[in-house]
Amino acid sequence: MNEWIDKFLDYIASANTNSEHTRDAYQRDLNHFQTFLEREQISYDQVDRQIILNYITYLRMECNLKNSSVLRRISTVRSFYRYLSEYHGLDKNPFALIKLGKKEKKIPEFLFYDEMDALLNSISLDNDENIRNRAMFEIMYACGLRVSEVVSLRIDDIDLNEQILRVIGKGSKERIVPFYDEAAEILKLYLKEVRRKWCDEKERICFLNLKGKPLTTRGVQYILDKVVLKSGLLLKVHPHMFRHSFATHLLDNGADLRVVQELLGHSSLSTTQIYTHVSREHLKNTYEKAFPRG
Repeated sequence: MNEWIDKFLDYIASANTNSEHTRDAYQRDLNHFQTFLEREQISYDQVDRQIILNYITYLRMECNLKNSSVLRRISTVRSFYRYLSEYHGLDKNPFALIKLGKKEKKIPEFLFYDEMDALLNSISLDNDENIRNRAMFEIMYACGLRVSEVVSLRIDDIDLNEQILRVIGKGSKERIVPFYDEAAEILKLYLKEVRRKWCDEKERICFLNLKGKPLTTRGVQYILDKVVLKSGLLLKVHPHMFRHSFATHLLDNGADLRVVQELLGHSSLSTTQIYTHVSREHLKNTYEKAFPRG
């Protein structure tokens, strides 16, 4: 059985992506499915519609998985069987008559503008570490950066004169994003007055720790937790909320959806449309609070 899984993983890597994370996720899902088949003493070619339904029940009842996790695992196995059917002569694909419900899209968590403003303004510029923190979080919000993008941001990707960033996102997709004046001023302060104390010109990553080494994604979360605690905001804030807030605030203030798509680096407009639901919900809440008969 492992031989077919290995061949499928090689096929996925060559056809779609070279991401180790993607490969590992597929492998975990298929190893789990294989363990289930071994427990039931069933081979791949013996799997039918009823076995699949039994596996779904097993995932929900015995493994206590959420619907989203069940859908992901079944999607992986479905792709595996499509591969076996097309490339290795499996007589029948047991997933041909299996229909899965759509995964519910969660409304992304974001900060309202006054909350974001309070968070950023709570970071005083009285020491080097705070200057770095303020510059980093300003630029995350100003450009809608993922935490992985901010820790990999290079000096060469920043144009302070034009106030734009060159961002390398998921799948090595490049996008150009402008940033506002205040972010530019604080970023300039960090680069000229702080960063040069911590490293030499050989280091090209922008945001560094006090030892002159690049920050990690976990390090950014740690810094953010301290900033939020000091700000007095009674909220749990994670780094991706800067990106969610960036998109939501643009749409709330009349930005075109396709412009926001371009700024976020989304391949599909449908991915960006989740933020329109946030804006509609904000609109509805404001209406109900403000309208006399609301």
